[in-house]
Amino acid sequence: MKVLTTPIEGLLVIEPKVFGDERGFFCETWQAERYREAGVEGTFVQDNHSRSSQGVLRGLHYQVQQPQGKLVRVTHGEVFDVAVDMRRSSATFGQWYGVVLSGDNHRQFWVPPGFAHGFYVMSDSADFHYKCTDYYAPEHERCLLWNDRSVGIEWPIVDGTGEPELSVKDQQGLPLANAEAFA
Repeated sequence: MKVLTTPIEGLLVIEPKVFGDERGFFCETWQAERYREAGVEGTFVQDNHSRSSQGVLRGLHYQVQQPQGKLVRVTHGEVFDVAVDMRRSSATFGQWYGVVLSGDNHRQFWVPPGFAHGFYVMSDSADFHYKCTDYYAPEHERCLLWNDRSVGIEWPIVDGTGEPELSVKDQQGLPLANAEAFA
């Protein structure tokens, strides 16, 4: 596998080796020792799978207690996946990084604890899979406003309206200046 660092410490893009022929393909998506050596830290306790339609934006979510590290990938479709540094002590606090994940490119994105995370679906639909280092705790979940100008995420909105489809929870996200953050 190939591990790509990003401008934000801790965020990693992983490109697994894909073996394919006319019958299909095979790739390893998790192997504890190899991923630990690459910098993916933590024990995974929960796996999730979501399917979303084109134009849906989910996020930017994080938990202030029981923070989750997430190893994310897309098995069908294409998304623009984003992490925002929510660690006040970090030199990159409030900065974001985004990567296209798809069923075709097989990339994975490691988002360690301390980051808000979200994705936008660019294809007709997308199946999104993620491994988490802690359990979902709705009482500790927070949402960073998806279009906070101080963060400045450049979302690739596909229909030209500039407005994604959001859940009620995600519509109520807070700007970075008002959001709870990590030390």
